Amino acid sequence: LLLTLIAHCTGSWAQSVLTQPPSVSGAPGQSVTISCTGSSSNIGSNSVSWFQQFPGKAPKLLIYYNNKRPSGVPDRFSGSKSGNSGTLTISGLRAEDEAEYHCQSVDTSLGAHSAPGLWGSETQTCCPSCNGAFLSKPHSSDISSFFFYLV
Repeated sequence: LLLTLIAHCTGSWAQSVLTQPPSVSGAPGQSVTISCTGSSSNIGSNSVSWFQQFPGKAPKLLIYYNNKRPSGVPDRFSGSKSGNSGTLTISGLRAEDEAEYHCQSVDTSLGAHSAPGLWGSETQTCCPSCNGAFLSKPHSSDISSFFFYLV
């Protein structure tokens, strides 16, 4: 049994893109890391947040201020930031971790007092092990997305 992570990211702001890798894989019980790379005007000078989203559900905050977990989020989820990149680590990978994972930051170069949230664009992902069924798109339209699926 292998958990595979697929991602696609394009920027909603041409000058400000948060880049996530195309895929990350791990077996149950292993650790996986998801990187989110930006620039000095977004991640480099602001914090990174991470969200988990199940199809048809609202995103759930996992990490804020780079490495803080809200109450109720398991300590299997951890975050870090170095330079212009943020990282989400999921330790002890479980089947229930099948979800979309989104990084988020702000870009102060786009307006010092009203810096917009910076995301990528939505992704539609197919699940090869789901008999050709397509999984639904995220409801949020401008999100940098990762999707776990079982293969």
